[in-house]
Amino acid sequence: MDNPQPTIMLLVRGLKSELPREEMERRYRDRLPQFREVTGLIQKYYSYDESTGEWAGIYLWDSEESLARYLESDLRTSIAEAYELAGAPRVERFPIVHVLRAPDPGGN
Repeated sequence: MDNPQPTIMLLVRGLKSELPREEMERRYRDRLPQFREVTGLIQKYYSYDESTGEWAGIYLWDSEESLARYLESDLRTSIAEAYELAGAPRVERFPIVHVLRAPDPGGN
């Protein structure tokens, strides 16, 4: 399937760092190729709340198995060090029960 449907969402929020926003953005851009290679990761959104200085990551996965492999990976365990995080973020999982704009299997 060319456009797999997400089955699980991982929300990681409350990421705080003393690094300036521009440096955080440079670091996540440097790591984009690694995230593009993660099997089963359909999409990742990077988010920033200027009012709190907190970052968030929203990940859409094709399966629980793909998510589980990622959670045990070096890429995931390197996040705190890569961004010099202050404290542990909040991590939440949500099963996806419906997709508003599902890809058209006919290509239309």
